[in-house]
Amino acid sequence: MVPDMEPPPAGPSKRRPAAAAGLASAGAASTGTARRATTARSATSARRASTVRAVPGGPRRPGRLAGLAELVERRPYEEHWVDIGGLALHCEVHGSGPRVLLFMHGILLDTQMNRRLAGDLAERGFRVVLLDLPGHGLSDKPRHASAHRMDSYARLVLALMDELGLAEAAVGGVSLGANVALQVAVRAPERVVGLVAEMPVLEWAVPGAAMAFVPLLMGVHYAAPLVRLVAAGARRLPHTGIGVLDSVLTTLKLQPEEAAAVLHGMLVGPIAPTYEERHNLFVPTLVIGHKADVIHPFTDADHLARQLPDARLVQARSVVELRLSPERLTAEIDRFLDDAWRGRFDDDRGAARRHA
Repeated sequence: MVPDMEPPPAGPSKRRPAAAAGLASAGAASTGTARRATTARSATSARRASTVRAVPGGPRRPGRLAGLAELVERRPYEEHWVDIGGLALHCEVHGSGPRVLLFMHGILLDTQMNRRLAGDLAERGFRVVLLDLPGHGLSDKPRHASAHRMDSYARLVLALMDELGLAEAAVGGVSLGANVALQVAVRAPERVVGLVAEMPVLEWAVPGAAMAFVPLLMGVHYAAPLVRLVAAGARRLPHTGIGVLDSVLTTLKLQPEEAAAVLHGMLVGPIAPTYEERHNLFVPTLVIGHKADVIHPFTDADHLARQLPDARLVQARSVVELRLSPERLTAEIDRFLDDAWRGRFDDDRGAARRHA
C-alpha cells in the first residue's frame, strides 16, 4: 500500500502520483526539474521523499581523473518506497518501457552498486528497478533473522512485483541478489522472463562463505561498540557519486544489530534452490562468474549454467569488471535481455493468435 502524497516543498518542484502507480506506468521521467512526493516508510517511521533526480553533468577532467569521473553516475532516476507487509521497501527506477529488469545487490550492500548498470541498460531501452532488500540501503531493517532468509526475500520480491503492477519481469542480481532471483524463479517461473545471475552462491561456496560470514557475525555481535563507532564516523562522510564506493559507505553505517540480523538470516535459511529444482527451472538464464573469489567460486557459476536447462555462462575478467569496466558484460546482458523479451513477446503473440 502506498499512502497519499503530501504537498511538495516550496520551489519549482511538482506533484507526482503515488509510487506504485508511477512504477507501473511508463517508468522513469527524463531530466528536468526534480519532482517530490512523500510516502510512509512504515507505520512508525518518519516520512520519506520520493524523488526524480536529475543530477547535472560536469566537465570531463584531464589526466588520471578522467577515468575516475566516468565512474560518477549522473543520470536521472526515480526513488520510491512501497509498503509490503509492514516493511517499507526502497527501490529506484531507471529508464522506461515495458521491458523490465528487477535487479538486486549483494549482501550488506545496496542499490548504489548497480546504478551504472541500470543507467546503461536504461539507455538501451530497458526499465530497470533496483531494489534495496530488507536490512539494506534505505529499506526498513528488521532485527530478526527470519526476515532475512533467502526464501523470505523471494516472497517479498513477488509481492513487490504485485504492488508495482508487474505481471512479469526479468529478475537478477549479484551474489545475494542472484540467489534471491533464483528463488523467485523457482516460486513463480511463469512471471520471470529471464534470469541474470552474477556470482551465484551454491554448494561449492559454502566453506568460503562460512569462513567469511561467521567471523563477521561474531565480530558485529561481540564488538558492537566498535561497530557503532565506525557507523558514526561513516555517517559524517559525504557521498562521492561513485556507486560501488557509496554502497560500501552505506554498509559501514549499519548498526551492529542490523548487520547481525542479515548475516544470521543468511546462515539459517536455504541458500539456493535444490539440485532438483535447478534441473527443472525452464527460464532463460545468463550466469556471470569469475575465478578470483572463494565466496563466489567459478565452479558454482559453471555448475549452475550446466544444471539449468536454458542457461549460458559468461566469465568475467574480475569481480569488479561489471562495476568499473562494464562495457563488455553490459553488452552481454543487453543481448540476453533483448532475446529473452523478444521470445516472451513472440510467445504472447502466438497465444493471442491461437485464442483468436
